[in-house]
Amino acid sequence: MPAAAVLYARKDHVAYITLNRPEADNVINRELAQELEDICCQVNQDDEVYVVIITGAGDGAFCAGSEFGRGEYAPGVATAVAGIDCPVIAAINGDALGQGLELALACDLRLAVEKAHFGFPQVARGLIPQDGGTQRLSRIVGRGKALELILTTDTISAAEAFDIGLVSQVIADEKLAQEAETLAGTMAARAPVALRFAKEAVNKGLDLTLEQGLRLEADLYFLLHTTADRSEGITAFLKKRPPQFKGR
Repeated sequence: MPAAAVLYARKDHVAYITLNRPEADNVINRELAQELEDICCQVNQDDEVYVVIITGAGDGAFCAGSEFGRGEYAPGVATAVAGIDCPVIAAINGDALGQGLELALACDLRLAVEKAHFGFPQVARGLIPQDGGTQRLSRIVGRGKALELILTTDTISAAEAFDIGLVSQVIADEKLAQEAETLAGTMAARAPVALRFAKEAVNKGLDLTLEQGLRLEADLYFLLHTTADRSEGITAFLKKRPPQFKGR
C-alpha cells in the first residue's frame, strides 16, 4: 500500500498535519489535495483540537507547488485549510512556491526556517495564482508588494519574507518544530472557543466596514459570556489557579 500523501496526528489539543511527498518536494497532486481536504473536515469535527500545525515532510521544501499545469484547475487546498475553525500555524520547513505559498497564506501564523524561499511563478507560465494567492497575499503584505511579487515572479528569502510581514518568525532549521509546538501549546492553553471567535473576528472583519466589524466583534464577545469556559476563566482567576478550559 502506498504511503499516505498527508499524515495526521493529534497530541493533547494540538493537531499535526504533514504534507508527505518529500521525494517530490511535497508538491500537490490529486491524492494530496483530497487527503488534505478530508483531514481539514476531520479537524473541524473534533472538539478536542484547539490548534493545528501544518508542515512538510523531509528537509527540502514545505510545498514547492502543484502538479497541475495549463488548462487543468488545481483543487483548492488553501481554501480547505482556510476553512479550519481553530488557529492554524504553518511551520515552513523549506521552500513555499506557487500553490505551496497559497497554502501557507491560508494559515493564520507562519514560521519559516532560514533557508526557505517564497514566490509565485505562475505568471511566467501564463497563469495566475488561483487558490487565493492574489487575495490573501495583498491582505497580508499590502497591495504594492503583492503586485511586485506576483507580476515579477521574483523569489524572496525568509529574511525578506519577514521584513514584509509574510512570516512572523524566521527560525534556525533545527528549532522549527520546537518553536511551532511551543507556540501551539501556548495557544492551546487558552480558551478554545475564544480562540476560534478571535480568529473569526479578525478574518471576517477584513471584508467588512469598520462599523460592521465592530458589531461582529461585540456579538462574538457577548456570545462568549454564555460559555462555560468564560465562567471557568473567572473562577480560575479568582482562585489564582490555571484555568481548565473544556471548549464549551
